[in-house]
Amino acid sequence: MSVVRRRLGAALAAVLTAALAGTGLAACDSPSGSQGKPRPSTSSAELRRFYEQQLRWSVCGGRFECAKLEVPLDYAAPQGKTIRISVVRRPATGKRIGSLILNPGGPGASGIDYAMSAALTFSQAVRDRFDIVGFDPRGVDTSSPIRCVGDAELDRFVAMDASPDSRAEVVQLDQASRQFAVACGQRAADLLPHLSTRDIARDMDVLRAALGDDRLYYLGKSWGTFLGATYAELFPRNVGRMVLDGAVDPKLGTDDIGRAQARGFEGELANFIDFCVRADCPLGDDRRAAFRRLDQLLASLDRIPIPTADGRRLNQTLALYGITAPLYDDSTWPALRDALASALAGDGTDLLRLADEYFSRDPDGRYRHNITQVLYAVNCIDRPVAPASSFPALEPSYRAASPRFGPAVLWGNLPCAYWPVKAVDRPHAISAPGTPPILVVGTRNDPATPYAWAVSLADQLPHGVLLTYEGDGHTAYNMGNQCIDQAVDSYLITGRPPADGTRCE
Repeated sequence: MSVVRRRLGAALAAVLTAALAGTGLAACDSPSGSQGKPRPSTSSAELRRFYEQQLRWSVCGGRFECAKLEVPLDYAAPQGKTIRISVVRRPATGKRIGSLILNPGGPGASGIDYAMSAALTFSQAVRDRFDIVGFDPRGVDTSSPIRCVGDAELDRFVAMDASPDSRAEVVQLDQASRQFAVACGQRAADLLPHLSTRDIARDMDVLRAALGDDRLYYLGKSWGTFLGATYAELFPRNVGRMVLDGAVDPKLGTDDIGRAQARGFEGELANFIDFCVRADCPLGDDRRAAFRRLDQLLASLDRIPIPTADGRRLNQTLALYGITAPLYDDSTWPALRDALASALAGDGTDLLRLADEYFSRDPDGRYRHNITQVLYAVNCIDRPVAPASSFPALEPSYRAASPRFGPAVLWGNLPCAYWPVKAVDRPHAISAPGTPPILVVGTRNDPATPYAWAVSLADQLPHGVLLTYEGDGHTAYNMGNQCIDQAVDSYLITGRPPADGTRCE
């Protein structure tokens, strides 16, 4: 997926909001079962030592404990180099069911940060029954992180013209994309071939065992749903209760994903415009006029970037990211409206701030997380990308899907065309025979993971259960809808999912 295509990071979500019918699982996944001896998921004696390792926990703030999990760099050669995965947990405060492992998306978002916001993320009932466990996947932040470029170089890279209008701009973007890929190959040569979603899913199974659970209890959002589905395919008999919220469709290739997401953002932008024109909209008082004024602003920024308070200038690309970020969460639409008003008045500060939060960039120019770099490292080897020479021919189909976001989504994939490691997987329907009911949550107007993907993933899983939120925004659990939250909490605690096809408004 391109940089446009990712969930808001934890920091952005915090700033803007304070950034998934059956018989149930109780019979096959009882609370007492999680206390038994962990079962290695391989007969390999070389892997057994990883599965049987004892985590050494230390207090790391408040109710949280931290540890390091040792895993093979290369699962095909487990006797070779190892890496360490950072893990955090908040122990259950009541009668414990097991460990609820989390992934907030990305790929590249910090599971450590997400878990440490457990008091905001989960009800007291869930925190009573589960150890809340987060981990930074390999390559992310505190787990053997990759660093392809420095902060100043990343500033220049993310500000590149994402919708080139001339041959010269295409050449410039091509050179920057090639240089980024080469830098990743040089600075992360050992780790780069082993950052696939399959590698991360295997780490998660080692973590399950090291935590003492026979089965995996899991909540994944956005890309975290792809991680969860991949785990279910690799270890179907180790799946316990699994919630996949904001689903990725594993059957889709890069361009199908890109066009669908561009279309999703275009649709959610229209929903924002409808919200805006109802009251004091700086873009105008009807949808057509508002889109026209927005297009004029973006075209103007492409020609002449405008000043901001920190001395940088807001160009078309950064403005597009600033617009994209609030489309993940409709509670942030007033902030977008105000930022657009300022930009129309010649001040790009607020829109640039939204773009900076999207990339986890602090005002001092430092990036809090390496999510942008991990995003490419994982996605570029998870599925093939078309050759760079074919991108101009692909652009009309992306632009037809979304005249405003389509080109940026397409060209955002260009570094993958030069990636130093070839893709190790291919799009395919998930095959996970033997799994219990898995709860898939889809939001009707989700711009980043379109609702159709949740329908498809629930159909692919042998016992997929679809739960629908009839609303806006990216992902639904703990986003303010009581119906969704109660259904997910009940499933996690009792193992009984809601009836397939349940809808919440």
